[in-house]
Amino acid sequence: MDTQTLIAKYDARVPRYTSYPTAPHFSAAVDAAVYRTWLAALPDDASLSLYLHVPFCAHLCYYCGCHTSVVNRVEPLESYADTILQEIDLVTEAVGRRLTVRHVHWGGGSPTIMPPARLQQIMDRLRERFAFDPKAEVAVEIDPRTANDEVLDGLIAMGCNRVSLGVQDFDPKVQETVNRIQSWETTRACADGLRARGITSINVDLMYGLPYSTEASMEDTVAKALDLGPDRIAVFGYAHVPWVAKHQRLLPEDAMPGAEERWAQLHVAERVIASRGYRVIGLDHFARPDDELATAMDGQVLHRNFQGYTTDTAEVMVGFGASSIGSLPQGYVQNIPALPEWRDQVRAGQLPTKRGIVLSEDDRLRRDVIETLMCQGRVDLAQVAAAHGADPEGLRAAAPRLADMAADGLIDWDGTTLAIRPHARPFVRTVASVFDTYLRPDGAKHSRVV
Repeated sequence: MDTQTLIAKYDARVPRYTSYPTAPHFSAAVDAAVYRTWLAALPDDASLSLYLHVPFCAHLCYYCGCHTSVVNRVEPLESYADTILQEIDLVTEAVGRRLTVRHVHWGGGSPTIMPPARLQQIMDRLRERFAFDPKAEVAVEIDPRTANDEVLDGLIAMGCNRVSLGVQDFDPKVQETVNRIQSWETTRACADGLRARGITSINVDLMYGLPYSTEASMEDTVAKALDLGPDRIAVFGYAHVPWVAKHQRLLPEDAMPGAEERWAQLHVAERVIASRGYRVIGLDHFARPDDELATAMDGQVLHRNFQGYTTDTAEVMVGFGASSIGSLPQGYVQNIPALPEWRDQVRAGQLPTKRGIVLSEDDRLRRDVIETLMCQGRVDLAQVAAAHGADPEGLRAAAPRLADMAADGLIDWDGTTLAIRPHARPFVRTVASVFDTYLRPDGAKHSRVV
């Protein structure tokens, strides 16, 4: 089947599957009281991953779909830091023990918009309340445009050892259109400053499908990003969901690349990245052959969580901050997204849980199938079912759709094992969706695959 026909048939609106079930299916049935019991029930040998969400930026990027807002005063940042500290105390009081942390991820927004002293204070509080593994990864997403010497020195003070540089696109016309002016020189100076301070693990995030982007501009952007020498690079498709992120309406619809042009941009990016020796990791990540992500993929221990592909093997993720999501053995929890409500709840001495979901045995089985497919590009349904002590017949209900995909050349399928064909890797979300029993046909809440 030719590319145009494949896109027409399989460019569906489906989740990114950073969790299963996905966030739209969380409900208020999981509240603060439920979360408290889950925290108290964590085993003494549980290993934790911590996520801290900072919902502030110095500038509004029109493509952004994150929970964030623009601030130009320090007072809201100071207030947010105070509330995060209170939330850490509330969570650790509920846990009741000093559990081990193996991974910390700061996301946003732009975490480094916070005063460096407050970031260090929060990390110090975390180290007081949790037992940090000596090899724990502390990763921070940063905006190179605001990463001055004070910010970079602050990363060292807080113990950061991995950084993700937000770039998206280096083309001047694209940058002007999406309201993110960021030169290659500025980004290079940031990368150099990080390495000079000993932070050598650097990721770069790019985006295809932005207004006015072309195959030529994508090729140039990727080449410049690779010249920064990152260990890892991610190439995400721009998700145009103006019904969710209203500021995306500021982008010119007539300048948006169509599905076939987006497909072409993605393949240009992959070709250029592969030519520099990087390995393909899952759906949208690339890594040097000796990077831990590549090693994890080869060892079939690569994972996918709310931050994307990761080597993080912690059984529990605890989220802090407005809108943050956590994952525990019993299910998922999400904090209140609205900043004032989140703050008031914490200051009242209550865990700011808004909603969540309790995992059924079928959820756990399907989550494993979907994560394996998203990480490895293939899955043996009988093997996964056996690991869960489950009957694989429920999974084989997807067989007619899988047979159709096999006939169209998307996958290899023998009735038990399915594998994504290399050229069809961008459709892995569509393939994974056949195992999603929550997904509704309209898929209105989700972005398209290509």
